[in-house]
Amino acid sequence: MDRIAALRNVEDALSDLEAGEVDLATAERRVIGVLRTYVTEYDDADGKSAYRAARPDPADDLVVVAASATEATERARALVDGDPEFEVERID
Repeated sequence: MDRIAALRNVEDALSDLEAGEVDLATAERRVIGVLRTYVTEYDDADGKSAYRAARPDPADDLVVVAASATEATERARALVDGDPEFEVERID
């Protein structure tokens, strides 16, 4: 899924919410689904990929986009208050 398709899908979820066709929980699930699909299919021309942090809570299920595993580790570490006790793996 490219960025434009992702944005359109998010817009559709918001429009349905505003029109009263779905409730907030449904709209949230749809937006989360769009984000997860976008990230797991992420393939950037700049060589960036999605990486998942493999560590129990709070990094569990943390996904960042970076140019390398080292950069992904730094970004993930910053998001979990600098805790160094995890590894990252590229999502293909």
